[in-house]
Amino acid sequence: MVSAGDFKKGVTFEMDGNVFTIVEFQHVKPGKGAAFVRTKIKNVISGAVVEKSFSPTERYPKAQVETREMQYLYEDGGLYYFMDAETYEQIPLNYGQVEEAMKYLKENDNATVKSLKGVAFSVSAPNFVELEVTQTDPGFKGDTATGANKPATVETGATINVPLFVETGDVIRIDTRTGEYMERV
Repeated sequence: MVSAGDFKKGVTFEMDGNVFTIVEFQHVKPGKGAAFVRTKIKNVISGAVVEKSFSPTERYPKAQVETREMQYLYEDGGLYYFMDAETYEQIPLNYGQVEEAMKYLKENDNATVKSLKGVAFSVSAPNFVELEVTQTDPGFKGDTATGANKPATVETGATINVPLFVETGDVIRIDTRTGEYMERV
């Protein structure tokens, strides 16, 4: 059992016969009245996102989610194929199930695939990835009025804000949880 007061991003629980995962949460303590937890929850099967408030004392059964390390193989006709390295089983997933991870995954990269009762519902990239910068504007010395950052496109197509010294062709490390530049490799 998990109480609403312990909700964090990524927690998966059962409610009203459905399984939900926490997308966003905020603990609210108004000046008047009882505290509550404001959340955005996603139905892991249908993909529907709902905003809901919970009392911190409400308790729900934790969903039994299986997590497996799989290798991203390729994209074909809107389906993204992942392979289990132990069994060589391949599973196709649609864009809605993989959209956040695909900003940071290249072919043959490993990813974490979550499934419920044998049905995969979400993919997450490793916490840190190294990607090559394919396009960025040159930085100018002394141009620090904008916070000393500029946009750069990496080989997967994602756009990341990077420091002015990063150039096209550089390999950079990115924190996939926040989408932020970490360092040049």
